[in-house]
Amino acid sequence: MEAVAQEIAERVRAAASVRIVTHIDTDGITGGAIASEALARAGISHEVAFVKKLDETVLTELKRAGTPLVWFIDLGAGMLHALHGLDAVVTDHHVPTERAVPKALRGDLIRFAESQDRVLMLNPHLEGEGSDVASGAGCAYAVAKALDGRNADLAAIAIVGAVGDVQDQEFRRLSGYNRGILADGVAAGVVKAEIDLRLFGRETRPAYKMLQYATDPWIPRLSGNEEACVAFLLELGVDLKVEDHWRSWSDLDRGEKQRVVSALVSHMLERGCGAKEAERLVGETYTLIREPAGSPTRDAKEFGTLMNACGRYDQPEVGYRVCRGDRDEALAQALRLLRGHREYLMDSMEAIAEAGINELDAIQYFHAADKIRDTVVGIAASMALQRNGTSKDLPIIAFATAEDGIKVSARTTRDLVARGLDLAAIMQEASKAVGGYGGGHHAAAGATIPPGTEQRFLEIANRMVREQLARPTSSDGTSVEHPEGTFP
Repeated sequence: MEAVAQEIAERVRAAASVRIVTHIDTDGITGGAIASEALARAGISHEVAFVKKLDETVLTELKRAGTPLVWFIDLGAGMLHALHGLDAVVTDHHVPTERAVPKALRGDLIRFAESQDRVLMLNPHLEGEGSDVASGAGCAYAVAKALDGRNADLAAIAIVGAVGDVQDQEFRRLSGYNRGILADGVAAGVVKAEIDLRLFGRETRPAYKMLQYATDPWIPRLSGNEEACVAFLLELGVDLKVEDHWRSWSDLDRGEKQRVVSALVSHMLERGCGAKEAERLVGETYTLIREPAGSPTRDAKEFGTLMNACGRYDQPEVGYRVCRGDRDEALAQALRLLRGHREYLMDSMEAIAEAGINELDAIQYFHAADKIRDTVVGIAASMALQRNGTSKDLPIIAFATAEDGIKVSARTTRDLVARGLDLAAIMQEASKAVGGYGGGHHAAAGATIPPGTEQRFLEIANRMVREQLARPTSSDGTSVEHPEGTFP
């Protein structure tokens, strides 16, 4: 990967100007910020454009504009077949499509070879790995580091991109190429990695609130129960407040943390949770040590959620400015977006309850229509999958109305991925069959399909899920036909 990153760096260095085209989610925002910062430091003229998805319309406009060099971040792999005619570099971690010979170049293999050479991609899939060993931001970081080794301080933002893309979820720590990025960040003095409670809100939420909102794992009798969480901590002798300040998890001393974690493990085991569920309480956490204590930019997971709120409400530029160092106006605006995002998600849960979650034999689904934004329906689907009353043995598919059709978001559990489920392949094939397009990751994927094709899409997806889960797996849970179906 570093050899390819060096090739891309040389292409970028030689360009008169660069147009960065990146995704609107956390991974795309952080990746775009890393690329922009690296180019700015190198004195390379560039512009940044954020897109919800890369489609023919975006590509046609890029080709019409004649940009000297386009740098795609966290997208591009799924449209690799359509990039002919562009001078482009791609830093993406999604499953790439086949590079079919364009109709205009058929019969002219020399021109086709030249077109191929004009597109250079850095992608862990090309190295025989999966989507979760490096994020789009991590691939952009590899290029930034190849441009100048002093860009190692940008590893902190790359870690935010990886965590925001939940690449630490499977093994409760980052893996693969991400480990090298983490080592760079630690060496540069911008990141600290330590074993700690993994729950969201370590820096910004009062400790009892952190327990109250726990979902991964769900803690019986504590998750969703504020009074029980307060009582739980008080019984352990933990002071919840110092004067007017509610103590966050990061405010607790080592002894207090050890008492709480031990008690939480016992609490879960006594109430029927398996050892694997209890283990999910603790894992590797990532702190951006140059950020102030108590700030949402200090914990990588909280930073990632902040960026996600910006992108999902059509303000990715705000998150980009925060990543580039704006801790005044942009950070204040991002925090306002985050507050609105949390309120909107609670309303989304009510919309899902009204719509109802339906089941087929291999999948469950809901159609939110225009009740949930198409940029948020995937997050809502993840939350719905974690709630009581939703089957954990079936992947969930969500529909929402979008400007260009029906947005589809699919989410599943770690256990089903380990059994061979690949939502990226399902979204790609099922959407193509109904005249749409899609892709993504094994555990989280999406598509856009024409209105009125939802039922046919569900039939195909249901059949594919059933077939994938019926395949034999090896002793370690890896699908025999699709060894890339599990995380390295």
